[in-house]
Amino acid sequence: MTVVTSKITKDLIEQSLDYAQYRALIDQLLKENKTTGTNHSEAMMDYTRMNVQRMKRWDKTSIVSEEASAIVKKLERKQVWLVLTEAWCGDAAQNISYIEKLAAFNDNVKVRYILRDENLAVMDEFLTNGGRSIPKLIALDEETLDVLFTWGPRPRPLQEMLVAYKEDPKGVSSEEFKKNIHLWYAKDKNSTLESEFKALLTQ
Repeated sequence: MTVVTSKITKDLIEQSLDYAQYRALIDQLLKENKTTGTNHSEAMMDYTRMNVQRMKRWDKTSIVSEEASAIVKKLERKQVWLVLTEAWCGDAAQNISYIEKLAAFNDNVKVRYILRDENLAVMDEFLTNGGRSIPKLIALDEETLDVLFTWGPRPRPLQEMLVAYKEDPKGVSSEEFKKNIHLWYAKDKNSTLESEFKALLTQ
């Protein structure tokens, strides 16, 4: 991959959060009736609460196949998988638990989290179709910070569904479409996500 990023520095990575810190931040904000970012509306709070439940469920139920874990175990280069996210982001909640479990098979891989709205300069180097879509994972060489690959904001079939929906909703409401997305995640059980990471890690 020839992406060059000038906005991701070692200082930024040092200040980023690991998964436990990210989850603790969300829990603390919820106690204060807040979420990440600047919009603390009841709708955003509801999304955040739902996402905590989603992450708890995936923490317990997501499974990494032997084939995928074997690929990760072979990684010799020290990597940082930097994830741009926000607590209210439904796609983040559906995917990052699995990504955490996958990375855990190799000490050479660290997953770190930064908030999109506090890091727009980074986000703007990794747009999706011109949009600040999250989650966005940027895999970096730990020493050089060269970009090895990127993933996000969601598995490809869902991204294609979203693009088609935006072009022609066909009478489906936004809430119904979101419900369909989360039903897709529940049925897929991270299998598409795993396939995409197997391809990225063996390219």
